[in-house]
Amino acid sequence: MNKVMKKQTQPNDEASCCGSCSSVSLTDNKLVEQPIDPAVAVDENIQTTQLRIQEMDCPTEEGLIRNKFKQNNQVIDLQFNLMQRTLTVVHTKDALPNIINAINELGFDAKIITEQDDNENIATAKISWGPLIIAGLLALSSEAVDWFGGANWLSAAFAILAVAISGLDTYKKGWLAIRGGNLNINALMSVAVTGALFIGQWPEAAMVMVLFTVSEILEAKSLDRARNAIAGLLQLTPETVNVQQGNGEWGKVPAKSVPLNSIVRVSPGERVALDGEIVSGRSTLDQAPITGESLPIEKTVGDKVFAGTINQSGSFEFKVTATANNTTVSRIIHAVEQAQGTKAPTQRFVDKFAQIYTPIVFFIALGVALIMPLFFQGNWFDWVYKALVILVIACPCALVISTPVTVVSGLAAAARKGILIKGGVYLEQGRNISWLALDKTGTITHGKPTQTNYIAIDATQSDHYRQLAASLADRSDHPVSRAIYQQAEKDSITLHAVENFEALLGTGVQGNIKGKNYYLGNQRLLNLLTIQNEVLQTQINNLEQQGKTVVMLTDNHQVLALFAVADTIKENSKNAIEQLHSMNIKTIMLTGDNQFTAQAIAEQAGIDQAKGEQLPTDKLNEIKQLMLQGKVAMVGDGINDAPALAQADIGFAMGAMGTDTAIETADVALMDDDLTKIASFILLSKNTHQILMQNIAFALAVKVIFFALTLQGSATMWMAVFADVGTSLLVVANGLRLLKK
Repeated sequence: MNKVMKKQTQPNDEASCCGSCSSVSLTDNKLVEQPIDPAVAVDENIQTTQLRIQEMDCPTEEGLIRNKFKQNNQVIDLQFNLMQRTLTVVHTKDALPNIINAINELGFDAKIITEQDDNENIATAKISWGPLIIAGLLALSSEAVDWFGGANWLSAAFAILAVAISGLDTYKKGWLAIRGGNLNINALMSVAVTGALFIGQWPEAAMVMVLFTVSEILEAKSLDRARNAIAGLLQLTPETVNVQQGNGEWGKVPAKSVPLNSIVRVSPGERVALDGEIVSGRSTLDQAPITGESLPIEKTVGDKVFAGTINQSGSFEFKVTATANNTTVSRIIHAVEQAQGTKAPTQRFVDKFAQIYTPIVFFIALGVALIMPLFFQGNWFDWVYKALVILVIACPCALVISTPVTVVSGLAAAARKGILIKGGVYLEQGRNISWLALDKTGTITHGKPTQTNYIAIDATQSDHYRQLAASLADRSDHPVSRAIYQQAEKDSITLHAVENFEALLGTGVQGNIKGKNYYLGNQRLLNLLTIQNEVLQTQINNLEQQGKTVVMLTDNHQVLALFAVADTIKENSKNAIEQLHSMNIKTIMLTGDNQFTAQAIAEQAGIDQAKGEQLPTDKLNEIKQLMLQGKVAMVGDGINDAPALAQADIGFAMGAMGTDTAIETADVALMDDDLTKIASFILLSKNTHQILMQNIAFALAVKVIFFALTLQGSATMWMAVFADVGTSLLVVANGLRLLKK
């Protein structure tokens, strides 16, 4: 089940600031960010194109682009990912050249993203420090001339040159924003600096523009660190691999050009470049870059290997099962990049707040400049100057930039630990989980049960019954069936051909062998077939009370044999449950196994409640009931538990590494089978929320203090710029601390 069908799409309101900017729309946009309708994609006349716009890293640019296309019938939908500087356009056929030209008219350079560069790190814009240094020296010269009582025209000349050199880009962006009906930091700064020049504050006007330009560069550098934190995983994979050629010889070729089913050789100490399956040799691999596991894993013929992992000892050869742009690490990066494009609840709240805050402060500044001089005989110079200081303070950069940086840092930190979070909304919700529902097989237990008991009702037919059961089990991928088949394989049991095989949801399997129907299933299957046997039921109960799972081989009339299998809990399951309990999170196990087995496993793991004989619909209904008590998370394999995973507030998929379905389905995918990572996720969620609140409180406090100082007459434009720049850098640095968690 696709999560898109389950969750209500979170609104993705136009942000007010990111990087060194804020944007408040003063006009109604017709293009509203909504999920792209899948039905649109199948229309032959509709195309979807992804563009990279290096200059687009905040809602200022987003607002300009939206306004540009709001009356364009060729553009159906726009999807912005500002952290990755990408724009996904749904448009009519043959409209792409016009769209790119329209974007370029705004001063941007839009390029189509191809499969080859889809996962490339975003280039960091090159900074030309020479002109900025010259502008800074000119601003200092203007200040020096003014300080020592030099000619006013000389101070003005130095200041105007400094503003022209450092501020042309700001003025250009400010004009485009005002023309498009937006108030943003470029517009505010342009008005403030221009106003300072008009009232003869030459040194301050120059220094304000220079400092603002420097602050934009510093913030862009900080954002680049967060933006490329997860994409850096790609650097873990080598660019070339040793591939077997058609003539049997080996040669180095680019990893991106290696096709499926190629044979690749990996030497000791080398990193694996592609996903694959070992066909020769054995080794120990360090999978920490992908799963966060601390211990190396033994690998041999038939085992999967993943790009980005490190071969520690032996040499081996593997068959490529995924091309370079479709490896597990590539899918992880793509999923996190998609998550960066969505907004967490706190971010949406801050964006809405800033949309109201910025125009209000703008009009307050206008009132400060006009009301006192016009109606209360105030000094025009003093009150206009105060209004200009307020305009500088009005920038909500520090407030708004803190949320995306903090959330993206949290997503990247989680990915490095092998926790793939599909959006900031889930990262924020994690701290509120009150119930955790867990599947048993493969989640709490190893998911590899072994056959422990076999009872044939007719001893003379013992071997025949094992043949029948093993033949049916061979066609099933359920862990219990695999245990029966594997035991039969060890004992060299001959299999029969099975026709009309069918998996029976939640009960077992059936198939036709030599013209007769047979069933292999659980107690629920017996009830459906209305087969009753009190003596047999006693034996079943005895085995189940030992924590074993019992399945029966039956025909349409009677039970022919009993098979008991047992699974063991993972070493870290009990520790994981203890960690969750320490966070006041209640646990419940939902499993298709019988109640006796469920209770026995739950007691071993320390789980609060256990419910057995749960069909997928039963698990779904149980999740609905738990949701009445608070936020509920569900842990499963991402496939069999899809309805419950989809219904829960947060769905966790266990052991998702290499599993497309799990990565696509779950809200949070744990790349290995370590249940303790759920506690790590919740702790990260709490840390993220804490940092978000710290940043918001600090940014607002600075604004309030400087408003008071300005009205009192103690604040200057220099102080306002330093406060704004300093606050922005501090909240960014605070958010980036999550990368070290």
